[in-house]
Amino acid sequence: MLIAQITDIHLGFDPDDPAEFNRRRLDQVLHRLCDMDPKPDLLLATGDITDKGDSDSYRRLKSAFGRCPFPVFPAMGNHDDRENFARLFPETPRMEGGFVQYVIDEEHWPIRVIVLDTLDPGRHGGAFCETRATWLRERLAEEIEKPTMIVLHHPPIETGIAWMTAQREAPWIQRLREALEGAPNILGMVAGHIHRPILTSWAGHSLAVTPSTAPQVALDLRPIDPKKPDNRPMIVADPPAYSLHFWNGGTLVSHYDDAEEHVQLARYDETMQPLVRYLLDEHSRDRGDKA
Repeated sequence: MLIAQITDIHLGFDPDDPAEFNRRRLDQVLHRLCDMDPKPDLLLATGDITDKGDSDSYRRLKSAFGRCPFPVFPAMGNHDDRENFARLFPETPRMEGGFVQYVIDEEHWPIRVIVLDTLDPGRHGGAFCETRATWLRERLAEEIEKPTMIVLHHPPIETGIAWMTAQREAPWIQRLREALEGAPNILGMVAGHIHRPILTSWAGHSLAVTPSTAPQVALDLRPIDPKKPDNRPMIVADPPAYSLHFWNGGTLVSHYDDAEEHVQLARYDETMQPLVRYLLDEHSRDRGDKA
């Protein structure tokens, strides 16, 4: 099974420009995903899908997603607005309290996906109240035999990037940890928010943070002084990015890529055929296939 992920689209950053920079970057990524072979089984859009949470941006976002030959499942980020989102995406389930938390579980899929809502209006960082935590515990207990991916916008980790990070002692992080504790079926977690690729583990689970389709955050691990601007780079125009999460039947494998054209140094032609045949023969021997 192949799951694509995009995040931090920030559509509407230039609200009066239908062809804004962030829309062009989003279209570039969607073009890459739509032309992919094999195509993803689904696409996760993990929060900050708009920049200001306005209805017009959600309308244009829905139009952009309409070209996709696979289902798209959105999540809420700190720049989003639940009510405006719900008016344009009424098909996306919401739970008690209007939280955009829901389960993606097709009978023929080998895994299920649980999308969490970590939005707290007016707050940049994450949130996860007891209502959302109780719902998560109940959903995890429903299918303890089926591998389950956890999807959220805010990664519950200290990133080392001082102005884009979470605090490990934050109450919402402790509440999330307790809700996941003891669940035997979690195969991994995926998130966004940081505008950078990050791989780590948290609470005993793998955590893959996907870079954004919008511009990226500069990698700078120095402490930052809110009283003394030091002219460090903060946002950089690195290429629009995405990730692919491949479920191989035993584990989740995450790949990162961007939507720029890559310079090709080798192709699968007659000169590369001997290497490919050698490697596939070796794989066959490792599987114990009969000659």
